[in-house]
Amino acid sequence: MMTKYNRPLAFVLILVLTALLLFPVMVWARGISDVIKVLGIGAAVSAFGGQINDFINKALGEHQAQVMGATKVVPIVSIGKGGYIGAAQVVGVPEQVRKVQAVVQPEINLGTFGGKALLPISTKSATKNFKPVTGVGVSAVIDFKI
Repeated sequence: MMTKYNRPLAFVLILVLTALLLFPVMVWARGISDVIKVLGIGAAVSAFGGQINDFINKALGEHQAQVMGATKVVPIVSIGKGGYIGAAQVVGVPEQVRKVQAVVQPEINLGTFGGKALLPISTKSATKNFKPVTGVGVSAVIDFKI
């Protein structure tokens, strides 16, 4: 028979055991959520890149800030992992813009200063051997709030 003094201890033990059992499930769910976000961004850019590109061009044109040259919306990928973390519009000479498959975003840390670069590349993954596409720049960055 459980006395009133053992009830708090039993309650704490049940909470601890429940937390220990649920922790791996929560970590797994968080991982799945990240995977869905990464795949979702890639799918959204593949499916709607043309419409996103047209929208950006129209919005910039309405503010007399249109870009000169060919444009295209591609995913932004993280270095090494290949995960899609956003999208960017690239602009440049048509032949060069056609080569761009993604934009890589390396972080640069120089002591107390840091920054992020956006480099158009000719592959969809950002491995160590990615090659930037010359003559192409980034004209817009599209953030997905997921």
